Amino acid sequence: MGDTNRTLAAMRHGSIPGAHGRVRPLTLLGDADLREQCREVTEFGPGLAALVEDLFATMYAAQGVGLAANQVGVPLRVFVYDCPDDDDVRHLGHVVNPRLVEADGVVVRGPEGCLSLPGLEAGTERYDHAVVEGFTVTGEPLTVHGTGFFARCLQHECDHLAGRVYADHLTGWRKRRLARQIKRASWRRGTGPT
Repeated sequence: MGDTNRTLAAMRHGSIPGAHGRVRPLTLLGDADLREQCREVTEFGPGLAALVEDLFATMYAAQGVGLAANQVGVPLRVFVYDCPDDDDVRHLGHVVNPRLVEADGVVVRGPEGCLSLPGLEAGTERYDHAVVEGFTVTGEPLTVHGTGFFARCLQHECDHLAGRVYADHLTGWRKRRLARQIKRASWRRGTGPT
C-alpha cells in the first residue's frame, strides 16, 4: 500500500513519531496481559518516551491505526494513534492515563479489527463521538475529540487499557462467527471471546 511506504520513508527520516522506536512483539488474544487492567503511569521520563516511540514503531510495522501498551506486554495506561476520521482528516498522537469522558451521539455498527486478533474483524457497535482526557508524554494535560472512525479508535484503545477487546462487545451470530474464526486462526494461543 502506498501510504505505508510513505509512512515508513518518513519514519526513516525522523519526521514522524516512531522513527527512533523499536518494533515489539504483539500480545495476541489468549495472552493474560491483554485481559489485565492497566496501571496508571506515575513516572513521566525517558522510559515513557521510549515506550511511546516503540508503540508508534510497532503500530506502523503492523499497519494499524492505534495501539495500546498492553498490546506489547506493558500493563500501563498509554496508547498511540494515527487514524483518519470519516472525513479523511488524519489524527496523530498519544495519550497517557486516558479517561474516556464522553462516548455519545449515534451508535454505529462498523467493521472493527485489532492487531491482537490479526486478520479478523466484525461489525461492532460504537458511538460516533468520543472525548478522551489524559496527558502527553511530558505530563501536559490534553483532550482529544473524535468523530466517526476516529471515535471508534479512541473507544477501542480505552477498552484495551481496561482489559477488553472489541469481541467483548459482540452478541448473537456475530459473536459466534468471530469465536469460530478465532478457533481456526493460526495465531490462536488461548480461548476466544466468551
